[in-house]
Amino acid sequence: MMRRLSVTGLAAAAFAAVGACAPGAEVTTGGAKPEYLGIQTVLLDGDMVSFRVAMKGAAGAQQIEDYGRCAAAQYALIRGAGFARHVRTNVARSGDVTRGDAVWLISAALPRGLRTTDAEVTVRDCGALGIPTV
Repeated sequence: MMRRLSVTGLAAAAFAAVGACAPGAEVTTGGAKPEYLGIQTVLLDGDMVSFRVAMKGAAGAQQIEDYGRCAAAQYALIRGAGFARHVRTNVARSGDVTRGDAVWLISAALPRGLRTTDAEVTVRDCGALGIPTV
């Protein structure tokens, strides 16, 4: 069973890791810093939106899913909505480029479902983690 962390959880883990280091110590992720290649937004139907994202150097599918989540959260705020619900993310790798097609339902009120996100909190966490948004 694959465990998923929210962007908030990722931020907490990242800050916890920094706090565990000795003063002045450098924190590394063990690999090259990922390069975010851009976000394409496609309105599918009503409040359902696809975010097509691409990265170079992604360590795994979770990084591309986080990139899509950050895009969806910022898009929700731009549209005056406060929440988003994850529908699905398809991830494909070609060479060193990983692409994701993340579909989210944008809404003003907290939607039903387990994979929802508070847009304002998520955008703030994405900024802290250095993940770009729309």
